[in-house]
Amino acid sequence: MVVSLGKYHKEMKTNRKMLTTLSTVGMLAVIIGAFGAHGLKPKLTIDQLNTFQTGVNYHFYHMLAMSFAYLLYIHSRNPWVRRGFWAFLIGIILFSGSLYLLSTRELIGLTAYKWVGPLTPLGGLCFIFGWISIMVSAYKQQDI
Repeated sequence: MVVSLGKYHKEMKTNRKMLTTLSTVGMLAVIIGAFGAHGLKPKLTIDQLNTFQTGVNYHFYHMLAMSFAYLLYIHSRNPWVRRGFWAFLIGIILFSGSLYLLSTRELIGLTAYKWVGPLTPLGGLCFIFGWISIMVSAYKQQDI
């Protein structure tokens, strides 16, 4: 199999972008989780901490899903896997990010912003789309 240099460089750039994004998302999961457990514990109610922790949990779960998608993409180069990877990222931003904001909105003065709440289910839909994309990739893969 002959691969042109242009295509090779494009693939390497995609790999670098995905791996950099993945490592950043993982690092943020650890930092945000530690901040919630240590820095926010004395400032939030039990319900707010539980909401924050739900955001952290889904952040970690889908960072692992992104890891799986990254490894699968390197092996398959399937565009559906790449779509799943980015859907997981958008899901983390919308789902976990909205839960982080909702649980701390009184603390940071965002009580007037009602638009934050609807972001959570949109993030959940992105997670679902990510998993559907991985499933579709199994049926679109040429060498299976």
